[in-house]
Amino acid sequence: MLKVYLLRHGETAYNADGNRYCGRTDIELTTKGLRQAKFVFDQLSDIKIDAVYSSPLLRAKRTAEIASGERDVFIDERLIEVDFGDWEGKTKEEFIAENASLWTDWMDAPESNKAGGTGESATEIVERVTAFFDEMIAKHQNKTIMVVGHNGINRLFMASKLGMPLKNYRQLAQQNSSITEIEFDEDGVMTLKLLNSKI
Repeated sequence: MLKVYLLRHGETAYNADGNRYCGRTDIELTTKGLRQAKFVFDQLSDIKIDAVYSSPLLRAKRTAEIASGERDVFIDERLIEVDFGDWEGKTKEEFIAENASLWTDWMDAPESNKAGGTGESATEIVERVTAFFDEMIAKHQNKTIMVVGHNGINRLFMASKLGMPLKNYRQLAQQNSSITEIEFDEDGVMTLKLLNSKI
């Protein structure tokens, strides 16, 4: 069994500004985001964490450092946020006004359409994140790890492991720096134990 505390990074200016799609844009946490990460540390300070992994983007890496008590963080490119293509830096309302069909196609079949027209498909995202977790299951049997990623990749991965159609991934809401706990058995079957929890 592998236990994972799966976090979304703390708040950024893009989250605060009408939830702009940040994607690969590399921005820092806000003051609130820093506080959120510290609150995670306070909640998990009595729990033994065997390893900490993060997306390479600053907002995730800093969240991982603070939430883990400034431990060494292993950076893994497979945990980077979705490439949102032409949606980067825009709110949903803004990019729908520019090209509504891109959003409709993504919502209907994200597995075969690229986010923002030029970004990644949900299939590509799920494949890279699944490869990461398959490696973690093999490497950290009977251990507990922290993984800090992003709203898009975390929800798409969880939807896939829960057997949900990928177009329904937005029905899973993961708040900034909230604690989601998942477990994997030796066969890679995932159980969602906690979502947006305060331990």
